[in-house]
Amino acid sequence: MCHSLIPHTFILQFNLKLPATFLQTLQNIKGFDEKAFVSVHNSGEQVTSIRFNPSKNSEFNIENSTLEKIPWSTYGYYLKERPSFTLDPLFHAGKYYVQEASSMFLEEVMKQATDLSQPMRVLDLCAAPGGKSTLLQSIICADSLLVSNEIMKTRVKILSENIAKWGGPNVIVTNNDPKDFQRLPGYFDVIVIDAPCSGSGLFRKDPLAMNEWSLANIEICSIRQQRIIEEIIPALKTGGTLIYSTCSYSANENEAIADWLVENHTFTSVPIKIQREWGIIETLSGLNKAFGYRFYPDKLKGEGFFIAAFKKEEGFGNAVEKQKTKFQLISNNEEEIINRYIKNSKALEFIKWKNEILAIPKNIIVDLIKLQSTLYLKKAGINIGTIMKEELIPNHELAVSTILATGLPGTEVNLTTALDYLRRKDINISTNYKGWLLLKYHGIPLGWIKNISPRINNYYPKEWRIVNK
Repeated sequence: MCHSLIPHTFILQFNLKLPATFLQTLQNIKGFDEKAFVSVHNSGEQVTSIRFNPSKNSEFNIENSTLEKIPWSTYGYYLKERPSFTLDPLFHAGKYYVQEASSMFLEEVMKQATDLSQPMRVLDLCAAPGGKSTLLQSIICADSLLVSNEIMKTRVKILSENIAKWGGPNVIVTNNDPKDFQRLPGYFDVIVIDAPCSGSGLFRKDPLAMNEWSLANIEICSIRQQRIIEEIIPALKTGGTLIYSTCSYSANENEAIADWLVENHTFTSVPIKIQREWGIIETLSGLNKAFGYRFYPDKLKGEGFFIAAFKKEEGFGNAVEKQKTKFQLISNNEEEIINRYIKNSKALEFIKWKNEILAIPKNIIVDLIKLQSTLYLKKAGINIGTIMKEELIPNHELAVSTILATGLPGTEVNLTTALDYLRRKDINISTNYKGWLLLKYHGIPLGWIKNISPRINNYYPKEWRIVNK
């Protein structure tokens, strides 16, 4: 895969002027070394990391690659230089996700604080653009449900797109405020809150973020973080796991929030075992000695990050009353039409939603019905497409999904043709097959084309097309 990542010139920022007040707030925090911290921010060093999609292995052999593995991530790797991801078709196909290395530690927290072998209902509350949701979908078992929620309406679109590209059918995307989930008491086994914060952990990556930093903003963020947690707690079952994280160095947004949570709610702190060579700093909150984990860029290859896990001791159980379905099931004839496009179709339920056919794992169909009656849903399962005149008009989601059948008609293309396709330009390929074809790059489907000789129609989604020339 690496050979298809095209390097481009990356302008580095040097001699960043970190706010003096900001540095003063860190003086008494464990792990802070001002000289080393300032030095790494002024070095111009930039760390780029990606996380591979385990469901889309294709030709690329990770084990035989020269990439440097991120020690706390199964699928995460550092790149030697930052390429132009926009010009790599495999990025658009969901082969990998560009994610900051420190935040991938969520996987290790999930492994130690939950039982990933068991079916779970997992909520990623503040999910856009989708880094943590795609990570979660890769590590939970196939019978689990992931609800990927974004509070901001303006960010749900990119979240839905990234979830679709990752390809898993056991994900439902919602657009709701935390308080809306109170209508689901004791529903989730795990709730992940990557909380809105003052963003100081991203100063090296985004120097402009320093312009927004202030003590007043930290206080605003802390109050908002408490509100978000307060409103979502009822949706977590007794014995469930709450995972809280920020990209801030501020103790008021990290250890102080952990103290507040343990002090005011029925939560206990969960320690996470770490390796000394990882460079992660374990901290204890001032009042209740709650465990937290800090990431400093002078101690490891990653940006500033904080994460902590908690167990809920009291509250509601995990029960779902049966709901009457509002969905229309497809006919036997329609099922026969789509079956050739789907692998392991017996594990899926096919329903109609606004003239589209959706594929949902059978074991979470009850959850879908419950969530549809309670929340505002933006995406559910895999959109298969529509059936017209005894023919499936396949949706792009199906092409990049993990439920797509093998052996479907398709054609492999070179980089130039792949990029033309992703720009939604006219493409020319040599094929005698008439009808729907999968366009592939390095064995990974990019999307659909249709040969209606002498013309080939490009069906890449207009709203997803790349404009980079």
